[in-house]
Amino acid sequence: MPEPYDAILMVAFGGPEGMADVMPFLENVTRGRNIPPQRLQAVAHHYEMFGGISPINGQMRELIAALQKELDAHGPHLPIYWGNRNWRPMLADTLRQMAADGVKRAIGFFASAYSSYSGCRQYRENIEIARAEAGPGAPTVDKLRVFYNHRGFIEPMIERTSDALAALPAELREGAKLLFTAHSIPSSMAADCRYESQLREASRLVAEGVGRSDWELVYQSRSGPPGQPWLEPDVCDYLRGLHAKTQARAVVVVPIGFISDHMEVVYDLDHEAKEVCDELGLPKVRALTVGAHPKFVAMIRELIVERMTPGSERVALGEHPASHDVCPVDCCKSATWPVVT
Repeated sequence: MPEPYDAILMVAFGGPEGMADVMPFLENVTRGRNIPPQRLQAVAHHYEMFGGISPINGQMRELIAALQKELDAHGPHLPIYWGNRNWRPMLADTLRQMAADGVKRAIGFFASAYSSYSGCRQYRENIEIARAEAGPGAPTVDKLRVFYNHRGFIEPMIERTSDALAALPAELREGAKLLFTAHSIPSSMAADCRYESQLREASRLVAEGVGRSDWELVYQSRSGPPGQPWLEPDVCDYLRGLHAKTQARAVVVVPIGFISDHMEVVYDLDHEAKEVCDELGLPKVRALTVGAHPKFVAMIRELIVERMTPGSERVALGEHPASHDVCPVDCCKSATWPVVT
Protein backbone atom coordinates (compact mmCIF):
# COMPACT_ATOMS: atom_id res chain seq x y z
CA MET A 1 0.00 0.00 0.00
CA PRO A 2 1.27 3.54 -0.77
CA GLU A 3 2.35 5.71 2.15
CA PRO A 4 -0.47 8.02 3.38
CA TYR A 5 1.10 11.42 2.79
CA ASP A 6 -0.79 14.52 3.87
CA ALA A 7 1.56 17.40 2.93
CA ILE A 8 4.53 18.51 0.82
CA LEU A 9 7.59 20.15 2.39
CA MET A 10 9.81 22.31 0.17
CA VAL A 11 13.31 22.45 1.65
CA ALA A 12 16.00 24.98 0.62
CA PHE A 13 19.22 26.61 1.80
CA GLY A 14 17.64 29.97 2.64
CA GLY A 15 19.06 33.45 2.30
CA PRO A 16 18.92 36.96 3.80
CA GLU A 17 16.26 39.45 2.73
CA GLY A 18 17.95 42.65 3.91
CA MET A 19 21.27 43.87 5.28
CA ALA A 20 20.14 43.28 8.88
CA ASP A 21 19.77 39.59 8.04
CA VAL A 22 23.16 39.06 6.40
CA MET A 23 25.49 38.48 9.36
CA PRO A 24 22.98 36.39 11.38
CA PHE A 25 22.40 34.31 8.25
CA LEU A 26 26.13 33.79 7.68
CA GLU A 27 26.58 32.88 11.34
CA ASN A 28 23.89 30.22 10.93
CA VAL A 29 25.63 28.84 7.84
CA THR A 30 29.04 28.64 9.51
CA ARG A 31 28.13 27.83 13.12
CA GLY A 32 30.68 25.50 14.71
CA ARG A 33 33.14 25.71 11.81
CA ASN A 34 35.60 28.34 13.12
CA ILE A 35 35.33 30.63 10.11
CA PRO A 36 37.41 33.82 10.64
CA PRO A 37 35.30 36.98 11.09
CA GLN A 38 37.15 38.67 8.23
CA ARG A 39 35.97 35.92 5.87
CA LEU A 40 32.36 36.49 6.93
CA GLN A 41 32.78 40.22 6.36
CA ALA A 42 34.13 39.56 2.87
CA VAL A 43 31.16 37.36 2.02
CA ALA A 44 28.77 39.89 3.56
CA HIS A 45 30.07 42.36 0.97
CA HIS A 46 28.76 40.07 -1.78
CA TYR A 47 25.27 40.45 -0.33
CA GLU A 48 25.76 44.18 0.22
CA MET A 49 26.17 44.57 -3.55
CA PHE A 50 22.58 43.32 -3.85
CA GLY A 51 21.09 45.28 -0.96
CA GLY A 52 21.54 42.35 1.42
CA ILE A 53 18.95 40.33 -0.47
CA SER A 54 19.63 36.85 -1.75
CA PRO A 55 17.39 35.97 -4.71
CA ILE A 56 16.81 32.44 -3.40
CA ASN A 57 13.81 33.11 -1.15
CA GLY A 58 11.93 35.03 -3.83
CA GLN A 59 12.62 32.26 -6.30
CA MET A 60 11.38 29.62 -3.86
CA ARG A 61 8.16 31.59 -3.45
CA GLU A 62 7.76 31.66 -7.23
CA LEU A 63 8.38 27.90 -7.48
CA ILE A 64 5.93 27.12 -4.67
CA ALA A 65 3.23 29.28 -6.26
CA ALA A 66 3.73 27.53 -9.60
CA LEU A 67 3.63 24.10 -7.97
CA GLN A 68 0.44 25.01 -6.12
CA LYS A 69 -1.23 25.83 -9.46
CA GLU A 70 0.03 22.55 -10.90
CA LEU A 71 -1.39 20.57 -7.99
CA ASP A 72 -4.66 22.49 -8.05
CA ALA A 73 -5.05 21.58 -11.72
CA HIS A 74 -3.90 17.96 -11.64
CA GLY A 75 -3.58 16.80 -8.02
CA PRO A 76 -2.68 15.39 -5.63
CA HIS A 77 -4.38 17.98 -3.46
CA LEU A 78 -1.86 18.34 -0.66
CA PRO A 79 -0.89 21.51 1.22
CA ILE A 80 2.61 22.89 0.56
CA TYR A 81 4.92 24.02 3.38
CA TRP A 82 8.36 25.58 3.11
CA GLY A 83 11.34 25.39 5.48
CA ASN A 84 14.96 26.56 5.10
CA ARG A 85 18.23 25.29 6.52
CA ASN A 86 19.72 28.69 7.38
CA TRP A 87 17.10 31.47 7.35
CA ARG A 88 13.44 32.15 7.77
CA PRO A 89 11.22 30.26 7.36
CA MET A 90 13.36 27.89 9.44
CA LEU A 91 12.70 24.16 9.29
CA ALA A 92 11.85 23.79 12.99
CA ASP A 93 9.28 26.59 12.82
CA THR A 94 7.71 25.06 9.72
CA LEU A 95 7.53 21.60 11.30
CA ARG A 96 5.85 23.09 14.38
CA GLN A 97 3.23 24.67 12.13
CA MET A 98 2.75 21.40 10.27
CA ALA A 99 2.24 19.57 13.55
CA ALA A 100 -0.27 22.20 14.67
CA ASP A 101 -2.13 21.68 11.38
CA GLY A 102 -2.32 17.94 11.98
CA VAL A 103 0.27 16.85 9.39
CA LYS A 104 1.68 13.42 10.18
CA ARG A 105 3.75 12.48 7.12
CA ALA A 106 5.12 14.71 4.37
CA ILE A 107 6.93 14.33 1.07
CA GLY A 108 10.08 16.46 0.97
CA PHE A 109 11.39 18.23 -2.14
CA PHE A 110 15.01 19.35 -1.69
CA ALA A 111 16.24 22.23 -3.87
CA SER A 112 19.18 20.16 -5.15
CA ALA A 113 19.30 17.91 -8.21
CA TYR A 114 22.31 15.85 -7.12
CA SER A 115 23.59 13.41 -4.51
CA SER A 116 26.12 14.89 -2.07
CA TYR A 117 26.44 15.50 1.64
CA SER A 118 25.43 19.16 1.38
CA GLY A 119 22.71 18.55 -1.22
CA CYS A 120 21.02 15.56 0.36
CA ARG A 121 22.29 13.96 3.57
CA GLN A 122 22.80 17.27 5.40
CA TYR A 123 19.24 18.32 4.61
CA ARG A 124 18.01 15.00 6.02
CA GLU A 125 20.07 15.60 9.15
CA ASN A 126 18.69 19.15 9.38
CA ILE A 127 15.14 17.80 9.21
CA GLU A 128 15.77 15.31 12.03
CA ILE A 129 17.29 18.04 14.21
CA ALA A 130 14.33 20.30 13.41
CA ARG A 131 11.89 17.49 14.25
CA ALA A 132 13.53 17.12 17.65
CA GLU A 133 13.25 20.87 18.22
CA ALA A 134 9.62 20.89 17.10
CA GLY A 135 8.64 18.20 19.59
CA PRO A 136 7.06 14.75 19.58
CA GLY A 137 4.20 15.79 17.28
CA ALA A 138 6.49 16.77 14.40
CA PRO A 139 5.71 14.98 11.13
CA THR A 140 8.06 12.54 9.46
CA VAL A 141 9.47 13.65 6.08
CA ASP A 142 10.40 11.36 3.18
CA LYS A 143 12.52 13.06 0.53
CA LEU A 144 11.94 12.71 -3.20
CA ARG A 145 14.71 11.14 -5.24
CA VAL A 146 17.36 13.28 -6.93
CA PHE A 147 16.33 14.38 -10.40
CA TYR A 148 19.52 15.29 -12.28
CA ASN A 149 18.58 12.95 -15.17
CA HIS A 150 14.82 13.50 -15.20
CA ARG A 151 13.40 14.91 -18.42
CA GLY A 152 11.67 17.64 -16.39
CA PHE A 153 15.09 19.00 -15.43
CA ILE A 154 17.12 18.20 -18.55
CA GLU A 155 14.65 19.46 -21.18
CA PRO A 156 14.27 22.93 -19.60
CA MET A 157 18.06 23.18 -19.26
CA ILE A 158 18.40 22.34 -22.95
CA GLU A 159 16.01 25.22 -23.67
CA ARG A 160 17.93 27.58 -21.37
CA THR A 161 21.24 26.64 -23.01
CA SER A 162 19.82 26.98 -26.50
CA ASP A 163 18.51 30.45 -25.63
CA ALA A 164 21.95 31.45 -24.33
CA LEU A 165 23.66 30.26 -27.51
CA ALA A 166 21.12 32.18 -29.56
CA ALA A 167 21.96 35.35 -27.62
CA LEU A 168 25.49 35.32 -29.03
CA PRO A 169 26.18 37.08 -32.34
CA ALA A 170 25.77 34.61 -35.19
CA GLU A 171 29.44 34.77 -36.13
CA LEU A 172 30.46 33.67 -32.59
CA ARG A 173 27.83 31.05 -31.97
CA GLU A 174 29.33 28.06 -33.75
CA GLY A 175 32.73 28.30 -32.08
CA ALA A 176 31.48 29.13 -28.58
CA LYS A 177 32.76 26.93 -25.76
CA LEU A 178 30.09 25.39 -23.53
CA LEU A 179 31.01 25.48 -19.82
CA PHE A 180 28.83 23.71 -17.27
CA THR A 181 29.36 24.91 -13.70
CA ALA A 182 28.53 23.50 -10.28
CA HIS A 183 29.39 24.29 -6.68
CA SER A 184 32.78 22.80 -5.80
CA ILE A 185 32.95 20.48 -2.81
CA PRO A 186 35.92 18.92 -0.94
CA SER A 187 37.45 16.01 -2.84
CA SER A 188 37.03 13.83 0.25
CA MET A 189 33.29 14.54 0.17
CA ALA A 190 33.09 13.86 -3.57
CA ALA A 191 34.72 10.46 -3.05
CA ASP A 192 31.74 9.31 -0.96
CA CYS A 193 28.94 10.30 -3.32
CA ARG A 194 27.90 10.36 -6.97
CA TYR A 195 28.04 14.13 -7.33
CA GLU A 196 30.70 14.25 -10.06
CA SER A 197 29.28 11.44 -12.18
CA GLN A 198 25.75 12.84 -11.93
CA LEU A 199 26.94 16.32 -12.93
CA ARG A 200 28.79 14.90 -15.92
CA GLU A 201 25.75 12.92 -17.01
CA ALA A 202 23.45 15.95 -16.75
CA SER A 203 25.99 18.09 -18.63
CA ARG A 204 26.34 15.47 -21.36
CA LEU A 205 22.58 15.19 -21.80
CA VAL A 206 22.18 18.96 -22.11
CA ALA A 207 25.14 19.30 -24.48
CA GLU A 208 23.74 16.57 -26.71
CA GLY A 209 20.37 18.29 -26.59
CA VAL A 210 21.84 21.44 -28.14
CA GLY A 211 24.00 19.50 -30.58
CA ARG A 212 27.36 20.24 -28.95
CA SER A 213 30.24 17.84 -28.28
CA ASP A 214 32.77 20.50 -27.19
CA TRP A 215 31.93 21.12 -23.54
CA GLU A 216 33.57 21.10 -20.14
CA LEU A 217 32.45 20.73 -16.51
CA VAL A 218 34.04 23.29 -14.20
CA TYR A 219 33.45 24.35 -10.61
CA GLN A 220 32.83 27.54 -8.67
CA SER A 221 32.22 28.99 -5.21
CA ARG A 222 35.02 27.14 -3.40
CA SER A 223 35.31 28.26 0.23
CA GLY A 224 37.65 25.80 1.94
CA PRO A 225 41.21 26.33 3.21
CA PRO A 226 43.90 26.47 0.51
CA GLY A 227 45.54 23.21 1.60
CA GLN A 228 42.34 21.16 1.30
CA PRO A 229 41.71 19.58 -2.13
CA TRP A 230 38.41 20.60 -3.72
CA LEU A 231 36.91 19.71 -7.08
CA GLU A 232 38.56 21.59 -9.95
CA PRO A 233 39.03 23.37 -12.29
CA ASP A 234 37.67 26.65 -10.98
CA VAL A 235 35.62 28.44 -13.60
CA CYS A 236 37.72 31.63 -13.53
CA ASP A 237 40.99 29.70 -13.75
CA TYR A 238 39.58 27.67 -16.62
CA LEU A 239 38.50 30.79 -18.50
CA ARG A 240 42.01 32.24 -18.26
CA GLY A 241 43.59 28.99 -19.43
CA LEU A 242 41.06 28.55 -22.23
CA HIS A 243 41.79 32.01 -23.57
CA ALA A 244 45.57 31.55 -23.31
CA LYS A 245 45.61 28.15 -25.03
CA THR A 246 42.90 28.39 -27.67
CA GLN A 247 41.93 32.05 -28.07
CA ALA A 248 38.31 30.91 -27.76
CA ARG A 249 35.90 33.26 -29.48
CA ALA A 250 33.08 33.09 -26.89
CA VAL A 251 31.77 31.07 -23.96
CA VAL A 252 28.32 30.04 -22.79
CA VAL A 253 28.25 29.32 -19.05
CA VAL A 254 25.52 26.92 -17.91
CA PRO A 255 24.99 26.67 -14.10
CA ILE A 256 23.89 23.04 -14.30
CA GLY A 257 24.57 22.52 -10.59
CA PHE A 258 21.90 25.00 -9.44
CA ILE A 259 18.12 25.13 -9.83
CA SER A 260 17.75 28.88 -9.22
CA ASP A 261 19.68 32.09 -9.88
CA HIS A 262 20.74 32.64 -6.28
CA MET A 263 23.86 34.29 -4.86
CA GLU A 264 26.40 31.75 -6.11
CA VAL A 265 25.08 32.36 -9.62
CA VAL A 266 24.57 36.11 -9.66
CA TYR A 267 27.82 36.92 -7.82
CA ASP A 268 30.25 34.17 -8.81
CA LEU A 269 29.17 33.93 -12.44
CA ASP A 270 27.51 37.25 -13.33
CA HIS A 271 30.09 39.30 -11.44
CA GLU A 272 33.39 37.47 -10.88
CA ALA A 273 33.44 35.32 -14.02
CA LYS A 274 32.15 38.24 -16.07
CA GLU A 275 35.03 40.41 -14.82
CA VAL A 276 37.50 37.76 -15.99
CA CYS A 277 35.85 37.54 -19.41
CA ASP A 278 35.82 41.33 -19.72
CA GLU A 279 39.55 41.43 -18.91
CA LEU A 280 40.23 38.82 -21.57
CA GLY A 281 37.93 40.37 -24.15
CA LEU A 282 36.02 37.07 -24.22
CA PRO A 283 32.30 37.36 -25.05
CA LYS A 284 30.23 35.50 -22.44
CA VAL A 285 26.57 34.59 -22.08
CA ARG A 286 25.21 32.89 -18.98
CA ALA A 287 22.27 30.50 -19.33
CA LEU A 288 19.37 30.80 -16.91
CA THR A 289 18.80 28.11 -14.30
CA VAL A 290 15.70 25.94 -14.46
CA GLY A 291 13.78 28.18 -12.00
CA ALA A 292 10.02 27.76 -12.26
CA HIS A 293 10.01 26.47 -15.83
CA PRO A 294 6.64 24.75 -16.43
CA LYS A 295 8.28 21.42 -17.29
CA PHE A 296 10.28 21.53 -14.08
CA VAL A 297 7.19 22.31 -12.01
CA ALA A 298 5.38 19.43 -13.72
CA MET A 299 8.36 17.20 -12.88
CA ILE A 300 8.00 17.94 -9.15
CA ARG A 301 4.37 16.83 -9.36
CA GLU A 302 5.42 13.69 -11.28
CA LEU A 303 7.95 12.83 -8.57
CA ILE A 304 5.31 13.29 -5.88
CA VAL A 305 2.86 11.02 -7.70
CA GLU A 306 5.66 8.50 -8.32
CA ARG A 307 6.49 8.36 -4.60
CA MET A 308 2.83 7.95 -3.68
CA THR A 309 2.26 5.21 -6.28
CA PRO A 310 4.49 2.14 -5.95
CA GLY A 311 5.18 0.50 -9.30
CA SER A 312 4.76 3.69 -11.33
CA GLU A 313 7.17 4.67 -14.12
CA ARG A 314 10.48 6.07 -12.84
CA VAL A 315 11.64 8.45 -15.55
CA ALA A 316 15.39 8.71 -16.19
CA LEU A 317 17.26 9.84 -19.29
CA GLY A 318 20.68 8.72 -20.42
CA GLU A 319 22.93 5.99 -19.08
CA HIS A 320 22.06 6.12 -15.37
CA PRO A 321 18.88 4.62 -13.87
CA ALA A 322 16.52 6.60 -11.70
CA SER A 323 18.02 7.23 -8.27
CA HIS A 324 16.88 5.46 -5.11
CA ASP A 325 14.05 6.72 -2.91
CA VAL A 326 15.59 5.74 0.42
CA CYS A 327 19.24 6.73 0.84
CA PRO A 328 21.64 3.96 1.94
CA VAL A 329 23.04 4.39 5.43
CA ASP A 330 26.60 4.97 4.18
CA CYS A 331 25.93 7.28 1.21
CA CYS A 332 27.03 10.92 0.92
CA LYS A 333 29.18 10.94 4.04
CA SER A 334 30.13 14.16 5.78
CA ALA A 335 33.37 16.08 5.32
CA THR A 336 34.61 19.54 6.25
CA TRP A 337 32.06 21.87 4.70
CA PRO A 338 32.66 25.53 5.61
CA VAL A 339 30.53 27.02 2.83
CA VAL A 340 30.09 30.78 3.18
CA THR A 341 29.11 31.80 -0.34
